[in-house]
Amino acid sequence: MPQFGYPATRRDNFSEVLHGVEVADPYRWLEDAKSPEVQGWMKAEDDFARARLAALPGRDKLVQRNKELFYIEAMGIPHRYGSRYFFQKRDAKSEKWVVYAREGKHGADKAILDPNTWSQDGSVSLRGWKPSWDGKKVVYKVNANNSDESTLKVLDVATGKTSDIDVIPGGKYASPDWTPKGDGFYYTWLPTDPSISTADRPGFADMRFHKLGDDPKNDVLVHERTGDAKTFLNTELSRDGRWLFANIEHGWSGTDVFYQDLKEKAPRKWKQLAEAKDGIFDVTAYKDRFYVKTNSGAAKWRVFRVDAANPARDKWIEIVPERKDATLTSMSIVGGKLSLGYLKDVVSKVEIHELDGKLVREIDLPGLGSSGALSGDEDDDEAYYSYDSFTQPAIIFETSVKTGAKKTWYELKVPVDTTKYTVDQEKFQSKDGATVPMFVIHAKDMKKDGSAPTILYGYGGFQQAQTPGFRASIYPWLEAGGVYVVANLRGGSEYGEEWHQQGARRQKQHVFDDVIAAAETLVKLGYTRPEKLAIRGGSNGGLLVGAAITQRPDLFRVGLCAVPLLDMVRYHRFGSGRTWIEEYGSADDAEDFKAIYAYSPYHHVTRGTKYPSLLLLSADNDDRVDPMHARKFAAAMQASSTGGVVLLRIEQHAGHGGADLVREWVEKLADEYAFALNEMR
Repeated sequence: MPQFGYPATRRDNFSEVLHGVEVADPYRWLEDAKSPEVQGWMKAEDDFARARLAALPGRDKLVQRNKELFYIEAMGIPHRYGSRYFFQKRDAKSEKWVVYAREGKHGADKAILDPNTWSQDGSVSLRGWKPSWDGKKVVYKVNANNSDESTLKVLDVATGKTSDIDVIPGGKYASPDWTPKGDGFYYTWLPTDPSISTADRPGFADMRFHKLGDDPKNDVLVHERTGDAKTFLNTELSRDGRWLFANIEHGWSGTDVFYQDLKEKAPRKWKQLAEAKDGIFDVTAYKDRFYVKTNSGAAKWRVFRVDAANPARDKWIEIVPERKDATLTSMSIVGGKLSLGYLKDVVSKVEIHELDGKLVREIDLPGLGSSGALSGDEDDDEAYYSYDSFTQPAIIFETSVKTGAKKTWYELKVPVDTTKYTVDQEKFQSKDGATVPMFVIHAKDMKKDGSAPTILYGYGGFQQAQTPGFRASIYPWLEAGGVYVVANLRGGSEYGEEWHQQGARRQKQHVFDDVIAAAETLVKLGYTRPEKLAIRGGSNGGLLVGAAITQRPDLFRVGLCAVPLLDMVRYHRFGSGRTWIEEYGSADDAEDFKAIYAYSPYHHVTRGTKYPSLLLLSADNDDRVDPMHARKFAAAMQASSTGGVVLLRIEQHAGHGGADLVREWVEKLADEYAFALNEMR
């Protein structure tokens, strides 16, 4: 068995019996990241991985190309608050996005939040921001090491000063909503008490109101904690400040919606509008009406209008019915009308409707790509939307809701000739007969002789649709003669809630069957062959990679596995794991355990098996998916595989989404592509 000179790793003879099954766990000791032994092991593994990666032929060329593609100017959609326009921008030399305020539509731009200046090593990040409706203040979230943990702060736009008083730790799940006067905001607060375990903390979240200038310790409790770590509690305040909502999300399966009329005298009571047992509800209040986007009784979603004075469920009026041929994915109220975003065969459609549901028009998009509902004020005719595709960098349009007139507000310029490439949408049959699509991006002159190095990317979970958006990161791979594939696996929202449920909980194996069928189809159609095929994914997609290479090691040459879940028997005990129980199930439940244990990648690493070469990409401060998954899987694979090398690369000062620095993305992507190309030779 090839050893590759791996760092020494202790293997224990540890197991436990769960639901009558003996479950081996020889690397449980690697769960304790604070242990000096584990710290030493992590450093040795990272040093080993980086030394091999740095020496790979062609890596320096990839680094240089990545710099050309990533160090470019980019801008986000503008939002008007008061007389100011706010937007994010990153200039060609910047590592991080900066928030700007523009005085008037054509006035001067002023950088108001620049996280590039917050730390010398770039480890402090901006996670989210929300201006007050008059544009005078901004509440924003500061994150250390790009982890999910956040502290809320408040900026005065005119002076550029951040308040010393309005500083609120515990903003991990906060999405603040300002009052119309801008004198305070509602938010979700999470205790920072270290005696509360990370896994239990979501159940301790509550809803509060912060009045500017007051000590946050005295913030008013608005909604008590749920006590259930499997739920998310979030708040929403209507634009006019009248309707306050408390939404309790039960994973990705249902929403309890409660509301208060703030015109009523205190003390007020919460009234329930919708129940989680009926489905997911997304509510927008406008002029004493509630507009409800829901999958209740409609797998592909529909819209109801509810009279706030008579909100009983049997009084709801359906204004946009469910469609058979398209999935409703987004909704907004802009310019006094409904804007709706749809996916039809994973391609975006955007429509404008009257508030009674009547279709006004469909927005003309430039091609087969990705877009969504309009962004703008509920009473303002001016609105914005973006469009991009695999071969079209993002374009931001300004439009009139009333007339449909539009003009380009910003167009991303990327130094790549996209005209050399084309996109095929292939459809294939999965193991159970389900038809699944995938996008295949390749050079127009490519010959389908099976010789092209190919990356198959997938996610397959949490209702996340993989739409045809522009990815500058795939072009170095395409320019190297490669093929890049994005598979629309079950578990996503591409075809509605049934599509999601077919890839969730005890149906999760369908996702892995889908990606295996996708790989077999790519080989059958001549795009590639197993020796030239890599599978790539992160987070839930990292689970996909782990399951695919342990179930069909013969089908792939390389695995690129980022911030993954891999020990599914114990995932719910770490990080944010309990909030995912509705998606995966829990090994504490006998029937869930049976399904989970059948595919859990860590538990299916078999000694003496020729596994694909594997690059695991972990992060030292990932507080969402605990890095123990990557550590344990790396140890098991290094001890067991007779195939390619297994590397564990650990990014420093990085959370689940990476280090939030262009230079880190440049290096990480070069490592991935150089590793895959060299292992395929």
